[in-house]
Amino acid sequence: MEIRQLRQDEYEASVELSEYAFQYQLSAEEKETRKKRFKPEQYWGVFEEGALQAKLTLIPFQVHMQGRVVEMGGIAGVATWPENRRKGHVAALLKHALETMKNQGQTISFLHPFSIPFYRKFGWELFTDFKKYNITADKFPSKKAVSGKIVRGVTDISVYNSLYNSFAKGYNGTLVRDEDWWENSVFDSSLFRAVYYTADDEPQGYVLYKIKDKELICDEFIFMNEEARSALWTFFANHDSRIDQVKLIMVPSDDLLPFMLPNPYIIQETVPYFMARIVDVQSFIKQYTFTGKRDSEVRLTILVNDPTAPWNEGCWNLTVDEAGRADLIKLSIEEETAPQLALDIQALTALLMGYKRPRELAQMDCLHGEALIIDLFESIIPYEKTWLLDHF
Repeated sequence: MEIRQLRQDEYEASVELSEYAFQYQLSAEEKETRKKRFKPEQYWGVFEEGALQAKLTLIPFQVHMQGRVVEMGGIAGVATWPENRRKGHVAALLKHALETMKNQGQTISFLHPFSIPFYRKFGWELFTDFKKYNITADKFPSKKAVSGKIVRGVTDISVYNSLYNSFAKGYNGTLVRDEDWWENSVFDSSLFRAVYYTADDEPQGYVLYKIKDKELICDEFIFMNEEARSALWTFFANHDSRIDQVKLIMVPSDDLLPFMLPNPYIIQETVPYFMARIVDVQSFIKQYTFTGKRDSEVRLTILVNDPTAPWNEGCWNLTVDEAGRADLIKLSIEEETAPQLALDIQALTALLMGYKRPRELAQMDCLHGEALIIDLFESIIPYEKTWLLDHF
């Protein structure tokens, strides 16, 4: 078995495997279009006697984390032929991808799971949900007069990107989008675009949506303030002769719209979405900011279980200073003492991303330690929100 990056001339073999594994068929035109965007250096495969047996894509991204930008490795397109199932090919690829990401300085990794239990075995864990709303026209938010205006069909990507970034920085896990991502992964020929501008001609919100069969489906609803949110909802409500309902998808899990509705009896759904895993615990902790403003530094001994990434496995000394800056030092076998806290890489990822709290994890038997130590740990973990609006 050989693990290596694909070559340019192996594009067809990659497409053939993807079509079989994910049950779709590309037209000749679609294959040619995708071939122009094929980046073989992002594709890793398992080969036996020169034939591609399994593959995955490792995409370099940047994501917002605590108001900063960090490097993230996105795993996508994991596929294997059915006759090769349970031969360890995917496991080998994932371990190789983790080593590659560590060497590239990508301290966190995301993926969209076909099976949550499967990827949990390799250290990935759920880190974000999104909400979906189905709001009939009789339950729309009340129309409000605003001093600004709605402009449809704005094409300037910088307008959308500036608004998106301002909104996305409030969450852990949102992608940093470049122009190529906007053009090829966000905008779609079927989507309408509308931007709200204030009376001073400042953009303060946008929506991306489509209308079909008396239904308005909104892919992205971004707003900087309640004025923008009200203006955009009034814009939707003014479609009342054309639509019976609005469907909002990919809404942040902390969204407050239902509480604000005159009649909040609407269809709501919370959907578990992407998984994450810390690739390099030591490097991730060093760029993480804990809660500061204490009288003295905090020292904790933490046991981390991560058999898939052995560089994370073991006992660590965590030191957090008064300002929330952290250092993590691995203890040698001779230095190891009874840990004050113990958890696996999945729990640690969910905790530091902001998806779960220490006391919640302890209640679920995913974090072990004395109650006073868990309370101390709780006090130094900042409250964060997670969200991901994109898919790969």
